[in-house]
Amino acid sequence: MTFRALTIALFAVTVQAGCAQTAKPSSNPVADTPPPDKMLSWNELSNRPLPPAGERIAYGGDASQFGELRLPQGSGPFPVLMLIHGGCWLSDFDYLYMSHLAAAITAEGYATWTIEYRRLGASGGGWPQTFLDAGRALDALRDIAPAHHLDLQRVAVAGHSAGGQLALWLAARPRLPAGSEIRGPDPLPLRGAIGLAAITDLAQYRVGPADSCHASVDPLLGGTPETQPQRYAQTSPRALLPIGVRQWLIQGQRDPIVPANSVSDYVQAAQRAGDTVTELRFDAGHFDAAAPDGEAWKALQTALKEALAR
Repeated sequence: MTFRALTIALFAVTVQAGCAQTAKPSSNPVADTPPPDKMLSWNELSNRPLPPAGERIAYGGDASQFGELRLPQGSGPFPVLMLIHGGCWLSDFDYLYMSHLAAAITAEGYATWTIEYRRLGASGGGWPQTFLDAGRALDALRDIAPAHHLDLQRVAVAGHSAGGQLALWLAARPRLPAGSEIRGPDPLPLRGAIGLAAITDLAQYRVGPADSCHASVDPLLGGTPETQPQRYAQTSPRALLPIGVRQWLIQGQRDPIVPANSVSDYVQAAQRAGDTVTELRFDAGHFDAAAPDGEAWKALQTALKEALAR
């Protein structure tokens, strides 16, 4: 099965098959709140009119190595939230659907840095490129900060689905061995990590239907836990505990792509390991966590206030 066929099969669990269509900009970053008994679908999220774009800034030479910076009103210095999109680490999906969250968060007074990165498929991602890009994008804030009045003492990261795995991994990155291929020389410290329907255990998550997001894990790491044990040990949030950074896990109880019990298992393991972790559950599905609506949005606002307080 091709990666494109895989992604279509994956999202068929909640939507009619098909990839995102290009949306037109809108001046309103926050959409109407969906009814509480209705799960937001991928098509509904990806077809929302996009907010005005932020400033695109490259952090590398590849076409996928860039981020979109949005600044709130005022003179700063601004706390920063880095946002990482999901989509099974596949090049079929990009950062645009996270623009809704980015614009709404910026309107709350935070700078947002919404990144793109190399992914499985046409963009040449996987090990180690996907992880190197996430780290370089975060560390690039050091270069961006002076001209844009960013407060590097108040930086947090949030990621959705596969992006949630990368967000938690970034929080743990300083704890990797100095000789790690994916650590980087001087990881930027984080004040917090927020998982939005986050994939938290790569060794466990890889076990699932062949036509689902589960099947992306082995290609991402170039093998199984048996053939690539060090790669799983250096990238799976569960294997990296304790992370040593405060975490918030925001999770829909009816999520068919990232089961809620997998997130609860991670939270309990992290707490046993000594991490400070808050689990915020709401009655919705997978894509509700990536939209500035309803209970998930309220939970994210709470996490941001706690993570980026002075």
